[in-house]
Amino acid sequence: MTIPVQGDDHDDRHAQWQQQEEAASAATRDIADVPAVEVITTAAVHLMSAAAVKTGLADNPDSELDLDEARKLINALAGLITAGAPEISDMHARSLRDGLRSLQLAFREASAIPDPIGKGPGEKWTGPVS
Repeated sequence: MTIPVQGDDHDDRHAQWQQQEEAASAATRDIADVPAVEVITTAAVHLMSAAAVKTGLADNPDSELDLDEARKLINALAGLITAGAPEISDMHARSLRDGLRSLQLAFREASAIPDPIGKGPGEKWTGPVS
């Protein structure tokens, strides 16, 4: 039976923890420097991209199509855009709304049984899309 030597393993773990703590501190400082408009638009773009994939607008629509997941993402995107629009410039809000509307229409087209007008994903916040 070998008894572990505390010196090297302990020092390596301590150094690794120190590096992780420094990286976390740096990330926290970095996000503090990012304007709110950029955080909002970046989050919206991520939601939009994920919704596009789940709506079947990516390379492999047969394997990636998941309308249940797409509905959730589009609802979250619509809520974010609606709530964030007054806080970001009209230029940013307009392009996000255009992307959202395109996703809502793509969702309606991909659905075997389309939702009634005004009941589709995100329409609670955007109003009817047709």
